Amino acid sequence: MNLTAVLNLSASGVRIFFVIWLGQLISLIGTRLTAFALGYWVYEQTGSATQFMMIAVVTALPGILMLPLTGTFVDRMDRRLVLMWSDAGAGACTLIIALLLALGQLQIWHIYVLMAISSAFDSFQWPAYAAASTLLIPKEHYGRAAGMLPLARSIAQTLAPVAGGFLMITFGLPSVLIIDVLTFVLSIGTLALIRIPMPPKTAAGEAAQGSIWSESAYGWRYIIARPGLMSLLLFFAAHNLLLGIINVLPVPLVASFATVDMMGTVLAAGGIGMLLGSLAMSAWGGPKINMYGIYGFGLMRGFCAIAAGLRPSPVLFAVAYGLFFFGLPMMNGCSQAIWQRKVAPDIQGRVFSIRKMIAFSSVPASYLIAGVLAEHVFEPLLMPGGPLVDSVGPIIGTGPGRGIGLLFIVSGILVVVKTVVTMFLPRLRRVEAELPDFQAA
Repeated sequence: MNLTAVLNLSASGVRIFFVIWLGQLISLIGTRLTAFALGYWVYEQTGSATQFMMIAVVTALPGILMLPLTGTFVDRMDRRLVLMWSDAGAGACTLIIALLLALGQLQIWHIYVLMAISSAFDSFQWPAYAAASTLLIPKEHYGRAAGMLPLARSIAQTLAPVAGGFLMITFGLPSVLIIDVLTFVLSIGTLALIRIPMPPKTAAGEAAQGSIWSESAYGWRYIIARPGLMSLLLFFAAHNLLLGIINVLPVPLVASFATVDMMGTVLAAGGIGMLLGSLAMSAWGGPKINMYGIYGFGLMRGFCAIAAGLRPSPVLFAVAYGLFFFGLPMMNGCSQAIWQRKVAPDIQGRVFSIRKMIAFSSVPASYLIAGVLAEHVFEPLLMPGGPLVDSVGPIIGTGPGRGIGLLFIVSGILVVVKTVVTMFLPRLRRVEAELPDFQAA
């Protein structure tokens, strides 16, 4: 194939990738709108924070549990069709909720069941999207492509609460549900306009063939047979465990030293930071050696967690919180680029699904641990008469919220120590050099 043909093929693949990305952005905005609106509606109907939190649980958990099977289907089928059927299934669930609401029959349990089914359909999206991008984007631009999905997510997360609140107040829940259904239709329409090539056959793909259950387990066997990738996976699982508290405890921490209106501005810094980080990763693509980016931004996020808990200052917290989330798409983009180069395209659905399931399985544990530690361990340490009032208190302050601040500091220190220690693990540090890039058979 001559140079002109290669350039034309690459340009065509990039155009197709952007069409897919645009469809995913539209779909994500609709999904975030519905999640926001349904959570608000459930809380308004029940007044129960537990019922409100259950929306988040049933929206996330089924998708995580489904991942081993979804990866197998992604590798077996046309990835464009997988994305279309995923959107169609999730859109149908939203349409059923809208119809039940219009008939006056919508119950809370209907939402739980239908959102759980929608989550199962949604679990096909990320492995299909990631595996398709490998086939469409030149290898040297994997880092930039990896920054595009968090960019879409950050845009959706920024727009959804504002637009959702306006729509709920002005037009009510039905308007949000109808818009969500329309976004799914638009996303399917964009996918209908393009074609995604089937992945080339590789030796790893041939070895993975078997029953659906054996193929689902192959992703795990593939990872554990490669210590460098396994180390990278465990690095991110530990990172998510240690820093998951930053996602669940900023509200009670900021509430201890800021007014309600100021809190919204302070917490918005996280969304802005993630948006800027996604844009930067999409434009830059990360360092030539991606592990340097993972280590560097991992250390930065640890130091940001320390700074966020150091003093009861809205300005300090906003800056640290923004930089903390700025580093997230940077780290994830560098990691994604490594996985895309090292894993053969015809098994990426299975491998990426197992990878996501393990990396994100530590997040719910982190949320549970954070609540217990904050309320029963760290907060009492810095309340009047607490054991650390005279030692740590003069440094970070005492009273409500300061124990949570200390928990942020401890988590940040553990992340910094963990990152420095892993720099001395040769299998992880040299994963890009020691593990060869995939080669088509």
